[in-house]
Amino acid sequence: MQPRIPRQSAGEQGGRWPDGTDLEDRFSAELASAVSGARRRAVRDGDRQIDTAHLLHSLLECDAEARELLGDGPRIVRVLGYLVQRSIGYGLRWQSSVEDSGAVPVVTGAAGFSAPAAAALEDACARAARRGAARAGGVDLLAALVADPRTRAVEVLARAAVEPPAVLARVESHVEPTS
Repeated sequence: MQPRIPRQSAGEQGGRWPDGTDLEDRFSAELASAVSGARRRAVRDGDRQIDTAHLLHSLLECDAEARELLGDGPRIVRVLGYLVQRSIGYGLRWQSSVEDSGAVPVVTGAAGFSAPAAAALEDACARAARRGAARAGGVDLLAALVADPRTRAVEVLARAAVEPPAVLARVESHVEPTS
């Protein structure tokens, strides 16, 4: 049986995004690291696809600015607690299922990402472009993750008493257009 998600990190796969562009061309170093970490986490957890919770977990580990915008220390601890419980098989029961927020059509096997996760990464790139940045950063991904209320990332945040609309407002007031 072949693995459902390639076992290499994005960097080990030549650092390519599904459209053929290099990760370094689209993502900051922190975001490329978070995407690679999400891929490794999904493989380790035995999940079918990289979902928005994998992206959130890796983002919070890799990007201090995203952690800061999520809220105070106890909030981060609660969010990471839910994410760790999920990765060891407790709490939220998503293992071996496909994430579908209903906001976008389900695409199976789209480079190993759930449709909402792929949409969040594309939205992060679009957010960066709107502010004039050459590459999407972790804050762009955080905004994209909290923007769709029906994703696993938002479910984790809600269970940890973090309000996604408040996070989105903090992100949008924090991000300055790039000159």
